[in-house]
Amino acid sequence: MITFIIRRLFIAIPTLVIISLVVFLLLNLAPNDPMAQVPLTVPPEVKQKMREALGLGQPIHIQFFKWLVQFFWIEPQVLFDYLFNTTFSEGKQRIISWQTRSPVMDIVVQRLPQTLWVVGMSYVVGILIALPIGLYSAYKQYSIFDNVGTFVSMIGYSVPPFFSGVFVIVIFSVQLGWLPSIYDTTHTVVDWETFKFQVKQMVMPVMVLALQTTAQINRFMRSASLDNLNQDYVRTARAKGLTEWTIITVHVLRNSMIPVVTVIAINVPYIFGGALITEQVFKVNGIGHQLIGAIYANDLPTVQTITFMFAFLIVSFNLLADIIYGLLDPRIRYD
Repeated sequence: MITFIIRRLFIAIPTLVIISLVVFLLLNLAPNDPMAQVPLTVPPEVKQKMREALGLGQPIHIQFFKWLVQFFWIEPQVLFDYLFNTTFSEGKQRIISWQTRSPVMDIVVQRLPQTLWVVGMSYVVGILIALPIGLYSAYKQYSIFDNVGTFVSMIGYSVPPFFSGVFVIVIFSVQLGWLPSIYDTTHTVVDWETFKFQVKQMVMPVMVLALQTTAQINRFMRSASLDNLNQDYVRTARAKGLTEWTIITVHVLRNSMIPVVTVIAINVPYIFGGALITEQVFKVNGIGHQLIGAIYANDLPTVQTITFMFAFLIVSFNLLADIIYGLLDPRIRYD
């Protein structure tokens, strides 16, 4: 296993470098001008000096190398300085947003908790709902419960977040008036009343994202459980007189979780894709909202940094899924 992890890390590092190069080139080929937001009254020579200050007058390979150094060397030093009160990054040039003229990672750190609250909670809720539904649907195959669960899963997997988000806003905010339609990111929890409001404003965005997670994990769980219910060890357990509850919850569930856990790990980065749209619909001031705003403003450093962070999550969680699969199933060997 150690050899496999080391080998995968050696593959992951050049993969990430290639991904960063592709993202950098694609974004640089797109028509963008950081001076587009500058007032027309600013003289052209001042705009040219501003472009040079942002490093736009340099060759593209120099810009790419500087970004690599800033992202992989200077930004980790900033984090180290913050954690241990050192000064390694003092005076060094960081990745600067064209839109806000401030370090991109500082804005990401400010908005990350909002995204993690919504995305993390929705993923946990979706998994907790999907696992028992998928297991029971497999146990009661072709029953009314199974057919309803399959139908709901197909709808949840097919309906995009921009439709389901608007739909729940119309029902629960406009028609019923139960829940707020806009997520207040400035809200702080200090007592029971503020906690209840926080729960209320999280219900709809969590519901929208959890619907997709539930639909996908439910289908995988049902398929894996059906495969295990027909195995010889289940018939042997029944012949020994074990209760159905013991067979399902101990034997079938444990073996069915082997492929499902890997799917859960792989899908963690992709839930952020749904969060991009969901944050726009509910006005959640998270990373997805920051990325969309940076795209509208032609803020190349912010778009490039956040896009690469998503790619880093995908590569990292794919590696984690492979490791978890090997730990859960002793039959898997990575020799």
